[in-house]
Amino acid sequence: MRLTDVMSSMDLAVYPALALVLFTGVFALVAIRVARTRREEAARWSSLPLDETPTNPEDRR
Repeated sequence: MRLTDVMSSMDLAVYPALALVLFTGVFALVAIRVARTRREEAARWSSLPLDETPTNPEDRR
């Protein structure tokens, strides 16, 4: 029995379908979270790289 015979006898079509369902679920959850984010919170997140207040307590000297 060759490897191609073994692989062709296995039902591997379930794995791409499962990956598609998993991807769609995660995408939907991320989209819902983004849609429910308040504008104030998003504005605060967008200014984080520009914020000069140190987050490390040792840097506040």
